Amino acid sequence: MTRDTLEHNQIPVYFVAVILAVAFGLLAPSWGHGLGALVTPAIAVLMYAMFLQIPFLDLRQGLGNRRFLAALLLANFILVPLLVWALTRGLVERPALLVGALLVLLTPCIDYVVVFTHIGKGDARLMLAATPVLLLLQLLLLPLYLGFMLGAQSEVVVVAEPFIEAFLWLIVLPMVLAVITTSLARKSVLINAWNSAWAWLPVPAMAAVLFVVIGSQITSVVRDISLLLPVIPVYVGFLVLAPLMGALAARLFALPAATARAVTFSASTRNSLVVLPLALALPEDVRGLAATAVILQTLVELVGELIYVRLIPKAVWPAGR
Repeated sequence: MTRDTLEHNQIPVYFVAVILAVAFGLLAPSWGHGLGALVTPAIAVLMYAMFLQIPFLDLRQGLGNRRFLAALLLANFILVPLLVWALTRGLVERPALLVGALLVLLTPCIDYVVVFTHIGKGDARLMLAATPVLLLLQLLLLPLYLGFMLGAQSEVVVVAEPFIEAFLWLIVLPMVLAVITTSLARKSVLINAWNSAWAWLPVPAMAAVLFVVIGSQITSVVRDISLLLPVIPVYVGFLVLAPLMGALAARLFALPAATARAVTFSASTRNSLVVLPLALALPEDVRGLAATAVILQTLVELVGELIYVRLIPKAVWPAGR
Protein backbone atom coordinates (compact mmCIF):
# COMPACT_ATOMS: atom_id res chain seq x y z
CA MET A 1 0.00 0.00 0.00
CA THR A 2 1.25 3.49 -0.87
CA ARG A 3 0.77 6.76 1.01
CA ASP A 4 -1.54 7.97 -1.75
CA THR A 5 -3.70 4.87 -1.29
CA LEU A 6 -3.85 5.46 2.46
CA GLU A 7 -4.84 9.11 2.04
CA HIS A 8 -7.40 8.23 -0.63
CA ASN A 9 -9.09 5.79 1.77
CA GLN A 10 -8.84 7.90 4.90
CA ILE A 11 -12.59 8.47 5.28
CA PRO A 12 -13.35 4.72 5.65
CA VAL A 13 -10.42 4.51 8.09
CA TYR A 14 -11.96 7.24 10.23
CA PHE A 15 -15.40 5.67 10.18
CA VAL A 16 -13.91 2.36 11.35
CA ALA A 17 -12.07 4.20 14.16
CA VAL A 18 -15.31 5.84 15.32
CA ILE A 19 -17.24 2.54 15.27
CA LEU A 20 -14.50 0.71 17.16
CA ALA A 21 -14.27 3.53 19.72
CA VAL A 22 -18.01 3.46 20.39
CA ALA A 23 -17.96 -0.33 20.76
CA PHE A 24 -14.88 -0.31 23.00
CA GLY A 25 -16.16 2.49 25.22
CA LEU A 26 -19.55 0.85 25.72
CA LEU A 27 -18.39 -2.74 26.10
CA ALA A 28 -15.39 -1.98 28.32
CA PRO A 29 -16.29 1.29 30.07
CA SER A 30 -13.54 1.15 32.70
CA TRP A 31 -10.89 0.64 30.04
CA GLY A 32 -12.54 3.24 27.83
CA HIS A 33 -12.45 5.81 30.61
CA GLY A 34 -8.73 5.22 30.94
CA LEU A 35 -8.26 6.38 27.35
CA GLY A 36 -8.93 9.93 28.53
CA ALA A 37 -5.31 10.24 29.65
CA LEU A 38 -4.22 9.65 26.04
CA VAL A 39 -6.27 12.45 24.44
CA THR A 40 -3.68 15.23 24.74
CA PRO A 41 -0.68 13.05 23.71
CA ALA A 42 -2.66 11.68 20.75
CA ILE A 43 -3.51 15.15 19.47
CA ALA A 44 0.10 16.28 19.98
CA VAL A 45 1.37 13.33 17.91
CA LEU A 46 -1.17 14.13 15.19
CA MET A 47 -0.07 17.77 15.05
CA TYR A 48 3.62 16.81 14.95
CA ALA A 49 2.94 14.48 12.02
CA MET A 50 1.05 17.24 10.21
CA PHE A 51 3.63 19.94 10.96
CA LEU A 52 6.37 17.80 9.44
CA GLN A 53 4.51 17.96 6.14
CA ILE A 54 4.33 21.76 6.08
CA PRO A 55 7.16 24.01 4.83
CA PHE A 56 7.44 26.47 7.68
CA LEU A 57 9.36 29.10 5.73
CA ASP A 58 6.14 29.80 3.83
CA LEU A 59 4.10 30.42 6.96
CA ARG A 60 5.08 34.09 7.04
CA GLN A 61 2.93 34.57 3.97
CA GLY A 62 -0.13 33.57 6.00
CA LEU A 63 -0.05 36.55 8.35
CA GLY A 64 0.68 38.78 5.38
CA ASN A 65 -2.48 37.67 3.58
CA ARG A 66 -4.78 40.40 4.84
CA ARG A 67 -7.84 39.34 2.87
CA PHE A 68 -7.60 35.82 4.31
CA LEU A 69 -7.21 37.09 7.88
CA ALA A 70 -10.08 39.57 7.44
CA ALA A 71 -12.39 36.85 6.15
CA LEU A 72 -11.28 34.45 8.88
CA LEU A 73 -11.93 36.96 11.65
CA LEU A 74 -15.25 38.06 10.16
CA ALA A 75 -16.44 34.46 9.99
CA ASN A 76 -15.23 33.33 13.42
CA PHE A 77 -15.82 36.40 15.56
CA ILE A 78 -18.82 38.14 14.00
CA LEU A 79 -20.87 35.84 11.78
CA VAL A 80 -20.48 32.63 13.79
CA PRO A 81 -21.21 34.28 17.18
CA LEU A 82 -24.38 35.78 15.70
CA LEU A 83 -25.35 32.33 14.46
CA VAL A 84 -24.56 30.75 17.84
CA TRP A 85 -26.61 33.37 19.67
CA ALA A 86 -29.61 32.65 17.46
CA LEU A 87 -29.25 28.86 17.71
CA THR A 88 -28.92 28.76 21.51
CA ARG A 89 -31.91 30.90 22.48
CA GLY A 90 -33.90 27.73 23.14
CA LEU A 91 -31.41 26.68 25.84
CA VAL A 92 -31.83 29.72 28.08
CA GLU A 93 -33.81 27.71 30.64
CA ARG A 94 -31.14 24.97 30.67
CA PRO A 95 -28.01 26.76 31.98
CA ALA A 96 -25.66 23.76 31.97
CA LEU A 97 -26.43 22.95 28.34
CA LEU A 98 -26.29 26.62 27.40
CA VAL A 99 -22.86 27.13 28.98
CA GLY A 100 -21.48 23.95 27.39
CA ALA A 101 -22.82 24.82 23.95
CA LEU A 102 -21.55 28.40 24.12
CA LEU A 103 -18.09 27.36 25.29
CA VAL A 104 -17.57 25.01 22.40
CA LEU A 105 -19.40 26.83 19.59
CA LEU A 106 -17.83 30.24 20.26
CA THR A 107 -14.23 28.98 20.14
CA PRO A 108 -12.68 28.27 16.72
CA CYS A 109 -10.46 25.22 16.53
CA ILE A 110 -6.69 25.71 16.76
CA ASP A 111 -5.49 22.14 16.25
CA TYR A 112 -7.10 19.49 14.06
CA VAL A 113 -8.76 22.09 11.83
CA VAL A 114 -5.36 22.18 10.10
CA VAL A 115 -5.68 18.47 9.36
CA PHE A 116 -9.20 18.65 8.00
CA THR A 117 -8.37 21.76 5.96
CA HIS A 118 -5.53 19.84 4.37
CA ILE A 119 -7.75 16.82 3.67
CA GLY A 120 -10.49 19.07 2.28
CA LYS A 121 -8.20 20.71 -0.27
CA GLY A 122 -7.94 23.97 1.65
CA ASP A 123 -4.78 25.97 2.37
CA ALA A 124 -3.51 24.29 5.53
CA ARG A 125 -0.43 26.52 5.69
CA LEU A 126 -2.53 29.66 5.99
CA MET A 127 -4.75 27.93 8.54
CA LEU A 128 -1.74 26.97 10.63
CA ALA A 129 -0.30 30.49 10.45
CA ALA A 130 -3.57 31.90 11.77
CA THR A 131 -3.86 29.66 14.84
CA PRO A 132 -2.06 32.05 17.24
CA VAL A 133 -4.40 34.86 16.15
CA LEU A 134 -7.45 32.66 16.64
CA LEU A 135 -6.25 31.63 20.10
CA LEU A 136 -5.55 35.18 21.27
CA LEU A 137 -8.86 36.56 20.05
CA GLN A 138 -10.96 33.75 21.49
CA LEU A 139 -9.24 34.25 24.85
CA LEU A 140 -10.08 37.95 24.75
CA LEU A 141 -13.59 37.70 23.32
CA LEU A 142 -15.01 34.55 24.92
CA PRO A 143 -15.69 36.22 28.32
CA LEU A 144 -17.43 39.09 26.52
CA TYR A 145 -19.57 36.74 24.43
CA LEU A 146 -20.47 34.66 27.48
CA GLY A 147 -21.33 37.75 29.49
CA PHE A 148 -23.73 38.87 26.77
CA MET A 149 -25.28 35.52 25.88
CA LEU A 150 -25.57 34.09 29.39
CA GLY A 151 -27.21 37.21 30.79
CA ALA A 152 -28.00 36.66 34.46
CA GLN A 153 -25.85 33.52 34.46
CA SER A 154 -22.71 35.42 33.44
CA GLU A 155 -21.14 34.82 36.86
CA VAL A 156 -19.72 31.63 35.36
CA VAL A 157 -15.98 32.15 35.57
CA VAL A 158 -13.89 31.64 32.45
CA VAL A 159 -10.14 31.36 32.94
CA ALA A 160 -7.46 31.50 30.29
CA GLU A 161 -5.13 28.86 31.72
CA PRO A 162 -6.77 25.78 30.08
CA PHE A 163 -6.60 27.46 26.67
CA ILE A 164 -2.97 28.50 27.07
CA GLU A 165 -1.94 25.10 28.39
CA ALA A 166 -3.65 23.34 25.49
CA PHE A 167 -2.08 25.70 22.98
CA LEU A 168 1.40 25.08 24.37
CA TRP A 169 1.03 21.30 24.39
CA LEU A 170 -0.99 20.85 21.19
CA ILE A 171 0.46 23.55 18.93
CA VAL A 172 3.71 25.10 20.19
CA LEU A 173 5.54 21.96 21.35
CA PRO A 174 4.73 19.82 18.25
CA MET A 175 5.55 22.76 15.99
CA VAL A 176 8.92 23.45 17.61
CA LEU A 177 9.82 19.76 17.46
CA ALA A 178 8.79 19.61 13.80
CA VAL A 179 10.90 22.67 12.93
CA ILE A 180 13.93 21.23 14.72
CA THR A 181 13.43 17.86 13.04
CA THR A 182 13.09 19.43 9.59
CA SER A 183 16.22 21.52 10.11
CA LEU A 184 18.27 18.55 11.25
CA ALA A 185 16.98 16.39 8.39
CA ARG A 186 19.01 18.51 5.95
CA LYS A 187 22.20 17.33 7.63
CA SER A 188 21.32 13.80 8.72
CA VAL A 189 20.30 10.81 6.62
CA LEU A 190 18.85 9.14 9.72
CA ILE A 191 16.60 12.07 10.60
CA ASN A 192 15.58 12.43 6.97
CA ALA A 193 14.45 8.79 7.10
CA TRP A 194 12.57 9.62 10.31
CA ASN A 195 10.74 12.41 8.46
CA SER A 196 9.86 10.08 5.62
CA ALA A 197 8.43 7.53 8.05
CA TRP A 198 6.30 10.16 9.78
CA ALA A 199 4.84 11.19 6.42
CA TRP A 200 2.74 8.02 6.68
CA LEU A 201 1.27 8.94 10.06
CA PRO A 202 -1.26 11.81 9.67
CA VAL A 203 -4.11 9.44 8.75
CA PRO A 204 -3.36 6.79 11.43
CA ALA A 205 -2.79 9.55 13.99
CA MET A 206 -6.16 11.13 13.24
CA ALA A 207 -7.80 7.72 13.57
CA ALA A 208 -6.08 7.33 16.95
CA VAL A 209 -7.37 10.72 18.13
CA LEU A 210 -10.91 9.79 17.15
CA PHE A 211 -10.58 6.48 18.97
CA VAL A 212 -9.26 7.84 22.28
CA VAL A 213 -11.65 10.81 22.44
CA ILE A 214 -14.80 8.88 21.58
CA GLY A 215 -13.79 5.72 23.42
CA SER A 216 -13.09 7.64 26.63
CA GLN A 217 -16.25 9.75 26.59
CA ILE A 218 -19.01 7.74 24.92
CA THR A 219 -20.34 6.32 28.21
CA SER A 220 -20.94 9.84 29.57
CA VAL A 221 -22.87 10.79 26.46
CA VAL A 222 -25.02 7.65 26.59
CA ARG A 223 -25.67 8.09 30.32
CA ASP A 224 -26.90 11.66 29.92
CA ILE A 225 -28.48 11.41 26.48
CA SER A 226 -32.00 12.23 27.70
CA LEU A 227 -30.71 15.45 29.28
CA LEU A 228 -28.71 16.28 26.17
CA LEU A 229 -31.56 16.02 23.67
CA PRO A 230 -32.34 19.78 23.61
CA VAL A 231 -28.78 20.64 22.50
CA ILE A 232 -28.68 18.20 19.58
CA PRO A 233 -30.73 20.43 17.21
CA VAL A 234 -28.36 23.30 18.08
CA TYR A 235 -25.34 21.26 17.02
CA VAL A 236 -27.00 19.99 13.88
CA GLY A 237 -28.06 23.53 12.98
CA PHE A 238 -24.51 24.71 13.48
CA LEU A 239 -23.21 21.82 11.37
CA VAL A 240 -25.39 22.90 8.47
CA LEU A 241 -25.16 26.69 8.75
CA ALA A 242 -21.59 27.38 9.94
CA PRO A 243 -19.99 26.48 6.57
CA LEU A 244 -22.28 29.05 4.96
CA MET A 245 -20.88 31.70 7.32
CA GLY A 246 -17.35 30.81 6.25
CA ALA A 247 -18.21 30.71 2.56
CA LEU A 248 -20.00 34.06 2.85
CA ALA A 249 -16.99 35.71 4.49
CA ALA A 250 -14.70 34.21 1.85
CA ARG A 251 -16.95 35.47 -0.93
CA LEU A 252 -17.09 38.97 0.53
CA PHE A 253 -13.28 39.15 0.38
CA ALA A 254 -13.07 37.43 -3.02
CA LEU A 255 -10.76 34.69 -1.79
CA PRO A 256 -9.45 32.01 -4.17
CA ALA A 257 -10.65 28.42 -3.82
CA ALA A 258 -8.07 26.90 -1.45
CA THR A 259 -8.07 29.95 0.82
CA ALA A 260 -11.86 30.13 0.86
CA ARG A 261 -12.03 26.49 1.90
CA ALA A 262 -9.66 27.19 4.78
CA VAL A 263 -12.01 29.92 6.05
CA THR A 264 -14.99 27.61 5.61
CA PHE A 265 -13.36 24.80 7.59
CA SER A 266 -12.34 27.22 10.34
CA ALA A 267 -15.85 28.60 10.68
CA SER A 268 -17.24 25.06 10.88
CA THR A 269 -14.68 23.47 13.22
CA ARG A 270 -14.79 24.18 16.92
CA ASN A 271 -12.42 23.88 19.85
CA SER A 272 -14.25 20.86 21.24
CA LEU A 273 -11.22 18.83 22.33
CA VAL A 274 -9.27 21.83 23.64
CA VAL A 275 -12.21 23.43 25.44
CA LEU A 276 -13.08 20.32 27.46
CA PRO A 277 -10.70 21.20 30.35
CA LEU A 278 -12.39 24.61 30.53
CA ALA A 279 -15.83 22.98 30.85
CA LEU A 280 -14.49 20.76 33.63
CA ALA A 281 -13.38 23.90 35.49
CA LEU A 282 -16.94 25.25 35.71
CA PRO A 283 -18.88 25.41 39.00
CA GLU A 284 -19.95 22.00 40.27
CA ASP A 285 -23.67 22.46 39.63
CA VAL A 286 -23.17 22.83 35.87
CA ARG A 287 -19.82 21.10 35.34
CA GLY A 288 -20.92 17.55 34.57
CA LEU A 289 -23.66 18.24 32.04
CA ALA A 290 -21.76 21.13 30.44
CA ALA A 291 -18.71 18.90 29.88
CA THR A 292 -20.89 16.16 28.42
CA ALA A 293 -22.48 18.72 26.11
CA VAL A 294 -19.00 19.62 24.86
CA ILE A 295 -18.21 15.94 24.27
CA LEU A 296 -21.46 15.47 22.36
CA GLN A 297 -20.50 18.35 20.10
CA THR A 298 -17.23 16.54 19.43
CA LEU A 299 -19.11 13.47 18.22
CA VAL A 300 -21.48 15.50 16.04
CA GLU A 301 -18.61 17.55 14.62
CA LEU A 302 -16.44 14.56 13.80
CA VAL A 303 -19.26 13.06 11.74
CA GLY A 304 -19.72 16.47 10.14
CA GLU A 305 -16.03 16.76 9.28
CA LEU A 306 -16.17 13.45 7.41
CA ILE A 307 -18.96 15.00 5.33
CA TYR A 308 -17.21 18.37 5.00
CA VAL A 309 -14.04 16.92 3.51
CA ARG A 310 -16.12 15.60 0.63
CA LEU A 311 -18.63 18.43 0.18
CA ILE A 312 -16.61 21.59 0.83
CA PRO A 313 -14.12 21.01 -2.04
CA LYS A 314 -17.10 20.48 -4.35
CA ALA A 315 -19.18 23.39 -3.05
CA VAL A 316 -16.63 26.14 -2.28
CA TRP A 317 -15.34 27.44 -5.56
CA PRO A 318 -15.20 23.99 -7.29
CA ALA A 319 -13.89 25.51 -10.52
CA GLY A 320 -10.83 26.74 -8.60
CA ARG A 321 -11.75 30.40 -8.76
